[in-house]
Amino acid sequence: MSEPVIAQKSPIPTPVEAGKSYYWCACGKSANQPFCDGSHAGSDFTPLKFEATETKTVYLCGCKHTKNPPFCDGTHKSL
Repeated sequence: MSEPVIAQKSPIPTPVEAGKSYYWCACGKSANQPFCDGSHAGSDFTPLKFEATETKTVYLCGCKHTKNPPFCDGTHKSL
């Protein structure tokens, strides 16, 4: 599998609503970070669907190297 593009080296604070589904960009190419816009087409990547369990701000991974997708785990600090 190829390496994702690093969209940014920091988490992306993102407000989410309970019960709503979201598609996190795993390739790093989306112009709509942190969400998928279809830019992964023709690559090894697919967006990650997740459902918010509560309405709050979450911190989604911007570097695309997290070990806990779609959430930031601090991996960007070592890139």
